Order: sequence, then C-alpha cells, then structure tokens
Amino acid sequence: MQFLKNNLLKIIIVLITLLLAGLCIYTVLNYGSSSFSKNLSQKSITAIDNNLKIKSAKPNTHILQSSTPNSLNLSTDGNKSPKPSSRGFRSNSEDNKNRPNIYNNSSYSKYSSAFITYSLLFFTLSISIYLLFICKKIKLKNSDACALILGILIIGILLRIYSGLLIDGHPFDISLYKRWATNAANNILQIYDNNSSIDYPPVYIYILFVIGKLANTPIFNNYYYLFLKLPSIITDILSGYFIYKIAYKHLSKEFAILLSAFYIFNPAVLINSSIWGQSDSVFAFIAILSIFFLSNNKLVFSSVLFTILVLMKPQGIILLPLLLFELIKRRNIKSIIQCILPALLTAIIIILPFSINNGNITWTFNLYMSTIKEYPYASINAFNFFSLIKANMVNAANTMFILDYHTFGMIFIVLITIFSGFVYIKITSKYSAFIAALIQVVGVFNFSVGMHERYMFASIIISIAAYIYNKNIRLLILSALFTLIIYINTHSVLFDRFNGFGTSSYNLLTILTSFLNVVTFLYLVKFSIDLIRNHSKSRLD
Repeated sequence: MQFLKNNLLKIIIVLITLLLAGLCIYTVLNYGSSSFSKNLSQKSITAIDNNLKIKSAKPNTHILQSSTPNSLNLSTDGNKSPKPSSRGFRSNSEDNKNRPNIYNNSSYSKYSSAFITYSLLFFTLSISIYLLFICKKIKLKNSDACALILGILIIGILLRIYSGLLIDGHPFDISLYKRWATNAANNILQIYDNNSSIDYPPVYIYILFVIGKLANTPIFNNYYYLFLKLPSIITDILSGYFIYKIAYKHLSKEFAILLSAFYIFNPAVLINSSIWGQSDSVFAFIAILSIFFLSNNKLVFSSVLFTILVLMKPQGIILLPLLLFELIKRRNIKSIIQCILPALLTAIIIILPFSINNGNITWTFNLYMSTIKEYPYASINAFNFFSLIKANMVNAANTMFILDYHTFGMIFIVLITIFSGFVYIKITSKYSAFIAALIQVVGVFNFSVGMHERYMFASIIISIAAYIYNKNIRLLILSALFTLIIYINTHSVLFDRFNGFGTSSYNLLTILTSFLNVVTFLYLVKFSIDLIRNHSKSRLD
C-alpha cells in the first residue's frame, strides 16, 4: 500500500500511456476499415482528386488559390458577392450538382460530437485544476514532476496519432498536401512550374518533399495522411516542451507543467493538427521561437527565423514589423546589419534552388502578389469583425459606408501596426515583443480582409509565453478566450457549417463568436494600455 501511495501518480501515467498505446496499435492494425478516408466513397475521393487536377491543368482560369490549402476556389463578379466556383463551394454548375456531399458522413458527425465532449471536459478540468492549484498550492516531488511532464509529452503524441488515424483530415486540404508532397518527391526543383497548383512559399515544400519520399515507400504508403500530419504533431509537442522550459525558469515547476499541459491537450491545437491536418502548428512554433530570440536580444537568430516564417506562409508578414520595432528601438547600424544580412542569406539559401530552375529570383514576389489577389473577400470563414457585420465571403471591393472593405482592412492594419509598435517601444521588458506580437496576430485577424478561420492560431502560444514573462492573470484569461474562439471557429468550419463544401453559415454561433473575438481584442488593447501606464509609472518611481 505504501508503494502505491508513493507512486500513485506514476502508476496513473503509465496506465494512461499503455491504454493510448494500445488504442494506437489497434487503430494502426485496423486502418483501412475504420479511417475517415475509407468511409468516404471512392466517388468522393475521385471528385476531390479531379478538382485538384483541374486546378493544375488550368492555371490561368479565374480560380481562387489560397496560400493555405483549405482555401476553397471561388469566382467573383465585379462588386457582387462571390459566386462559388469549381473547387470548394457549391454553385449551379452541373459539376457541383454531381459533387458528393462527404460531410454528411455519419462517422464524421460522430467524431464531431466526441470532440465537443472532449473540449468541454478540457475546459472543465483546466479551470478546476487551476483553482485547485491556486487554493491548495500543490507541490510535487522532483521525481513526480519529471514523470508528469514526460508522461504529458508521450500521452500528447499518442493522443494525436490516435486521433490522426481516426480522421484523415479536411478532405481538400489533406488531398492538396498529398499532391504537393508527391510532386515534390518526384521533382522538387520543378514544383513551381507554370502548371503548378502550389501557392505556398518554399519552406513547407521542403518538409512535404521529405514526407513524400517517406510516405511513397510501400510500407508507409497506406499511412500517407498521418505522415502529412506528423510535422504539426511534432511541433505541437515541441511547443508544449518549450512552454515548460521557459516557464520552469520563471514560475514554479508545478505551474510550468500545468501551462505545458494546457497547450498540449488544448482542443484548438489538437483539432488543427491531428484532426484537420493543417500546418499552423509548425508556423506557430517557428513564430514563438522568433519572438523568443528577439525578446532575448538574439537578433541574428530572430531574423533568420522570421525569414523562415515569411517563406513558410505569407501570414508571417503579420509578425515581420516586430523586427522593425526592434531596429527603431536600438537605432544603430550594427543592429541593422545583424538583421538584414542573416535574413538575406537565409532567403537566398531557401529560394535559390527553385530560382535556378525558374531562371530568375523574382518568382517569389510574383507568388506573393498572386496570393494576395486570390483573397478578394472580406472574410473567408473567419469569425471576426467582417463576419460579425455579415460580410463573410463578400467581395472586399464592396462598399461599407463610404469605403470598400479592402480599404477599411488596410486602414485597420496600419493602425494596429502603429499601436503594436508603440507598445513594443514603450515597454522596455522582455514581454513587450510577445504583447506586440499578440496585438498584430489578433488585431489583423479581426480587422483585415481575406482572413481564414485558422489565422489567429499562434495567439494561444504567444499569450501563454507573454504570461510566463509578465505573470499577469489577464493574459491567462486572454489565452483561454483565444482557445475558445479558435476552437469554435475551426470546429464550425471543419465539422458543422459546411453544406457539402460551402461557406460558413451566418447564425447565432457565428455572431456570438465574432462579437467575442472583437471584444477580446479590445480587452487586449485595454490591457496593453494599462501595461504602458504601469511601466511608465514604475520608471518614474
């Protein structure tokens, strides 16, 4: 009995690990009869694949190609609302009439309910454990703390593998990633030719190249979709461990474990990487490392990572002003050189192999410009300010009051960037970079046009890191609110709000979540102003 009492925590961790390991093994052995892709009819899979082939075969047709593969193709008609087109949204065309409605799959609905239950349990346990931690001031032995963090990391991996095998992911996105990975594995240097459907910058293509090489082998081919999720699964766990490591230096080991677990088992994180199959976890991990090095005055490492971030997804440009703010704060030539030279060298190394094949280096600029033009909508299923005013999938050229949506979006971006820069420069503490980054990510998501539902994803880990350095409870509240908003938005688009392949519905859930998002950003602005005031007051004292 004394042995059980002394080792109860370790025994529980081992039992949970064994249970999940058993479920993973069972799912792997039965993959093919229980996975989502096998529950889809062959007609559904063929329809998805044919749509991708159409896009590759007709690059000059007026089709929306997003910088994220979940973007669905739409056509526009002047200033009118978009007319659904060949890939993603229903239209009156014969092709769309014949498209199978794969989202009505019963197993998909079952997993939707299961994930809602998981999410409710997560929020309940998170609040309960936090209150218990605050009231009881729980202390762990060093051996128990080590066992707990190790168990959390292992269980986090097994949970993602298990869920990743149950549902292959968003049908279009995962199929598009698979096509890109296969093409990259066949000939990566020609992947950006004239007939390419790829609108991602090169960084993630290198990752897909490795996946394509591995998954195309006979032994792994049946698990191709799981391999496509592995980069996000791995970076989820690395992000959780990163949170633990920095929190361990600034907080108690118990709270460091709690914050790590909050991220690893976070439903908004889990649904994005393991269920949907998106790459936002990789993006968020690079982003948090970039901000971390910047906050610790490691300008060379930070500029290299920011360059990689921008060359992975165009959304990285949202965080790029942080480097400018730091240069303004330092105001010396040495810092400018430390920033620009590593960034240029990194960009050349990443882009050069493709530029040799293309014959020039300007193709990357053309890629970004074409990507910008492919987002002519006020909102693309993002629960933000524009969705709140019923502008989801409305052409950004439409007029709102005296200006069009696009112009309003640009004005908002400028104002948000000026404010985040003011916060960065005024607060001379490590956490200023995290607060400014949070303002950029959440502000641009809420008030810029062309936002997808997932573009606020990095706000979860950024807000947790900001709390670790600032230790203000309001940042934990913000992190919980971001989790709730991102989860509802992602779940709604992935599971509930599609009618076949369609746009997110304008209903009470959309209105409430969009309103909550806008209010949360205003709360972040108020919090930032309070920080500036407190910081200025403390300096005067």
